[in-house]
Amino acid sequence: MSRAQISALVFGVGGFGALVAATASNEWKVTTRASSVITATWVYQGLWMNCAGNALGSFHCRPHFTIFKVEGYIQACRGLMIAAVSLGFFGSIFALFGMKCTKVGGSEKAKAKIACLAGIVFILSGLCSMTGCSLYANKITTEFFDPLYVEQKYELGAALFIGWAGASLCIIGGVIFCFSISDNNKAPRMGYAYNGATSVMSSRTKFQGGGGDFKTTNPSKQFDKNAYV
Repeated sequence: MSRAQISALVFGVGGFGALVAATASNEWKVTTRASSVITATWVYQGLWMNCAGNALGSFHCRPHFTIFKVEGYIQACRGLMIAAVSLGFFGSIFALFGMKCTKVGGSEKAKAKIACLAGIVFILSGLCSMTGCSLYANKITTEFFDPLYVEQKYELGAALFIGWAGASLCIIGGVIFCFSISDNNKAPRMGYAYNGATSVMSSRTKFQGGGGDFKTTNPSKQFDKNAYV
């Protein structure tokens, strides 16, 4: 089952890296690029910065200087993605201690518990990222298809897809880690054969037959001395 745990670790660490990239990316939503090559300009925004660029290759980014003027859904997505990254980091650490192929983590029973904990943490990380990206995407699509919305409309950026992919990898890795402990419970136990109790008479007979110094006495004579009339 160590191969399954190695695969789960690869999924989890890969998902964690994707979550970090999605959180730091500025392309959570982008405007549609104009058809003209000369005057083509576009704007893309992330959780931390607003950027603008053009077809000539120049772009400028401006960070969000204050928290209080940022919209509520952006703050919620920030918190969810930070939680997802933090959980993914701790999940990776727990996974290293809980894998069977490592020499740290204690006994097999303790390592199985740590591996299950790592799986749960990876699943929570994926759910946080999935919720944050879905919340942001729902806001974009609602504004895009609203005919009464007259401000600038945006489309889904690449960071959302990276976040969804990372969340899926974390969830898959967490599920594999949780199911990997089932083999420990199904491991065959050592059986011991029970031959039954050996009587004193049989053991004495064995010693006599083997040529030992022990000799058996006639039980009838012993009982004759203690016989009652």
